[in-house]
Amino acid sequence: MQNKKIFILLPDGVGLRNFSFTNFHKIGIHKGFDVIFWNNTPFDLTTLGINEIKIKNAKSHPMTDLLKNAQIQIELNLNIKRSKDTVYDYYRFPFSYANLKSALKSSYKKGLVFWNNSNKGLERVRKRIVENERKTKLYFDSLETLQKEKPDFIFCTNQRTMLAVAPILAAQDLGIPTATFIFSWDNLPKATKIVETDFYFVWSDHMKAELLFYYAHIKEFQIRVTGTPQFETHTKKEMLVSREDFFKEYNLDLNKKYICFSGDDITTSPNDPQYLADTAEAIIKLNEKGHHLGIVFRRCPVDFSNRFEAIMSKYSDVITSILPKWEKKGEAWNDILPTKEDLILQMNTIYHTEFVINLGSSMVFDYVSFDKPCAYINYNVPNSHFPNWSVSNIYKFIHFRSMPSKDSVFWINHPNEIESCIEKVITNEGKEIIVNAKKWFEKINQHPPELASERIWTAIEEIIK
Repeated sequence: MQNKKIFILLPDGVGLRNFSFTNFHKIGIHKGFDVIFWNNTPFDLTTLGINEIKIKNAKSHPMTDLLKNAQIQIELNLNIKRSKDTVYDYYRFPFSYANLKSALKSSYKKGLVFWNNSNKGLERVRKRIVENERKTKLYFDSLETLQKEKPDFIFCTNQRTMLAVAPILAAQDLGIPTATFIFSWDNLPKATKIVETDFYFVWSDHMKAELLFYYAHIKEFQIRVTGTPQFETHTKKEMLVSREDFFKEYNLDLNKKYICFSGDDITTSPNDPQYLADTAEAIIKLNEKGHHLGIVFRRCPVDFSNRFEAIMSKYSDVITSILPKWEKKGEAWNDILPTKEDLILQMNTIYHTEFVINLGSSMVFDYVSFDKPCAYINYNVPNSHFPNWSVSNIYKFIHFRSMPSKDSVFWINHPNEIESCIEKVITNEGKEIIVNAKKWFEKINQHPPELASERIWTAIEEIIK
């Protein structure tokens, strides 16, 4: 009997880390599937021993971006109406009026929202996206590929990319079952689901409940709880290098213990340089007390700005920057691609540092995978150059409400608390924090985390039977 052929649709680089740099494809092959990546990224997957079919010159319909943005605004409006909670306003990006073209686009999007601001209107917008995408060259190219290859199942690696819509529609029009993966823990409240598939793969029961809440047209039988491959490799101890080798490669001092400061992008945390400086000042004070400490700074992989240069220069004796090993293939954030080497680098950075300080990222789960805590920055910078930004807005986001206990992280509510926070960690006073963080992780992601790919393939197997 011929093996079932599974297409893994990579509409952009977001899915590379989860599905190309893990053992995901090998597990599929071991289960007897013919696994082919339908690849719309610049990355050559054949270098990893993965069979691929390249998608060439993919473009969505010119109207799809406008419709997608209107869809997001309408969904956020409906979420507010449904939940009586205005927190969803914080997920909005402001309309741009920088020039005539952007002003016209913004006016058109506002008009779309005004005339379609209801459940029926939302259906109209979705229908228009489908109608327009069926007219694109990408749709007809996808039809041609699928008719030639005859896959038994299409698995899309994320739900938010416009360039996934036409290939998914082509598959559905040919009667090929489709699924998409919800790729991040905060995506569903943000109304980022643009792809409509037959099945949905989610991280946890918590995310399943979110999907049912936000998208009433999706039924429970369409959802599979699998976990995410994002954390799988943290159990692969063979990927770790010795302390001596790691410290030598990155010019770290073997006599010091290091904490990690993990940066955010400039939109999420515009005051990160000051937070890094505050952390460096705390380290200096602790070293004056006789400690031997340093900072490993891992910047956000999609942040190529020069905003940290002055801080790095001023505190060069305290801060060591270890740049993520991502590759910039274009100017858009999703054109900056991860590499397998960075996955190994991130693991070793976690393993060889004591804990992580950042502003509200999922690094809390990466660190607790190694039984290490996280500290969340929770204060505003006086006289900031970003007066319209506030840290309080960050922690209002829906995904932080999933914490089973507020003591799942250390909270740094003022710069003068950084010093005591670090002291607590290096004297092993963070055990309760780690216990609570593990409970949070178990709620957010199906456990055991190392079996996520296995569960995904089992679900695909069940569906195509």
